[in-house]
Amino acid sequence: MSFDGLFTKAMVDELSRTLKGGRINKVHQPYKNEVILTIRANGVNQKLLFSAHPSYARVQLTNEGYENPSEPPMFCMLLRKHIEGYILEDVYQVENDRMIIFEIKGRNEIGDVSYKQVIIEIMGRHSNIVLVDKTRNIILDSVKHVSFAVNSHRAILPGQTYIYPPEQNKQNPFSVGTDDILRKIDFNSGKLDKQIVEHFAGTSPLFAKEVIFQSGIANRATLPTAFLQLIQRIKSGELVPSIMSTDNKEVFYLFPLEHIKGEVKSFSTLSEMLDRFYFGKAERDRVKQQGNDIERLIINEKEKNEKKIEKLESTLREAEKADQLQRFGELLTANLYVAKKGMKEIEVMDYYDEMGGTVVIPLDPRKTPSENAQKYFSKYQKAKNSVSIVIEQIEKAREEVLYFENLLQQVQTASPKDIQEIREELVEGGYIRDRQKRNAKKISNAKPILDHYLSSDGTEMIVGKNNKQNDYLTNKLAARDEIWLHTKDIPGSHVVIRSKEPSEATIYEAAKLAAYFSKARSSSSVPVDYTKVRYVKKPSGAKPGFVIYDNQQTVYVTPEEELVLKLKK
Repeated sequence: MSFDGLFTKAMVDELSRTLKGGRINKVHQPYKNEVILTIRANGVNQKLLFSAHPSYARVQLTNEGYENPSEPPMFCMLLRKHIEGYILEDVYQVENDRMIIFEIKGRNEIGDVSYKQVIIEIMGRHSNIVLVDKTRNIILDSVKHVSFAVNSHRAILPGQTYIYPPEQNKQNPFSVGTDDILRKIDFNSGKLDKQIVEHFAGTSPLFAKEVIFQSGIANRATLPTAFLQLIQRIKSGELVPSIMSTDNKEVFYLFPLEHIKGEVKSFSTLSEMLDRFYFGKAERDRVKQQGNDIERLIINEKEKNEKKIEKLESTLREAEKADQLQRFGELLTANLYVAKKGMKEIEVMDYYDEMGGTVVIPLDPRKTPSENAQKYFSKYQKAKNSVSIVIEQIEKAREEVLYFENLLQQVQTASPKDIQEIREELVEGGYIRDRQKRNAKKISNAKPILDHYLSSDGTEMIVGKNNKQNDYLTNKLAARDEIWLHTKDIPGSHVVIRSKEPSEATIYEAAKLAAYFSKARSSSSVPVDYTKVRYVKKPSGAKPGFVIYDNQQTVYVTPEEELVLKLKK
């Protein structure tokens, strides 16, 4: 648990320094469990994010862009009514718990002074955002409603009195001394890190493990010293917000954790670090929820076509035996005088065999020799005619597999708005039924929203992250002499450099974007083709997003998430 009570304290200090006394100008709720306040403080507009996401709950300042729904949710409308235009008077933590209270003051619709509280409870899947009328201590509303049937201690419902979560009766780590620590820790029982978490408020397994590591051989002398040194570091604000990466796992904390061996990335503020840590994570989770049915359909369609190809190839192999069927028919015709009705097989001289051998021809005993010969000629003709049809069907099935592989890659790198466009594409392709027929015309005419980036020399680069965006970018938006990029023989995004003669550095950076937004995101030395837009063509009747191109050159790059973040416009 990275966002523990100690981290919450440091975040409250950061928010208090930045936002205290600021005016809340705008309230948005881009997603079900997340609210963003735009606060004008110290002459700067700041975006404050409240998240009650079950896995990514947090409070932070953010520079990320969020797509807001066309119609704001009811909770957002209520927040606008009660706190928009109000002043943020104070920010503080409840004890050392993961609870933050924002004290807000303003005048209501009749001009009376009004005091409100926005309370953020960071408690995993029980996380919540609660709006409280401070004067009456009554809940006005919350992101998640919790009844007494779910929580016997308190209900989080409009009209209920706000009650704090039950106290855990742990000691305040900022006010303990060596003797207090020694009284709580039983060195004979072992599991010292769990004892630290159990007895000291706001501590997490991450912090406790770092205390044990810093203690060396943890004993009555070393453990309290290590504990108090880390607490003093937090109390005095000697923080180096850091992300530790190891074995494909990332954790963040107030400073580098030495017990975690791996790459360390440090940041100037906690919020900047959280923006980097959660980049794509919460969004991917939302995409997974919104696009789970789409991903399942795409996988099913892909597998269905792969099985179809297997069956067709088996049919093709059978069809390739057509010459043997013709041979049997001709040999049987030449030996009709020998064959009799009721025979199951006949052995005849094989005139096609240069060695003069014989061949056994299977017969249907219910048919005459002549009818058996006609059966072989009919099978031969049918097999011969089916070859071209089967080859055509195999080619179509392979195109479908390639199409769905491309869609699957797009779903895996999509944002929530991209998922909606992929859904529209599948509706238009007849793969799923339209659930919003009334808006179909409006949706089909809407221009896709593209992602824009700036290269290190200031050249604009645009990325299409699904087939609708790719078609619009390549066939309508891009000029003929601008540079177009795509991973070579790998499903991925179309990228356009808005320049006729970009620098080598820009081409290299655009190639990294193309590689990052492709199936080869986790690979190294990814081949990326680039050419002028004039050499990119969409064949008549081709699937959405499919193009052919020539006059290309190829560069090899390794995708870098850090570079993508840096170039984001």
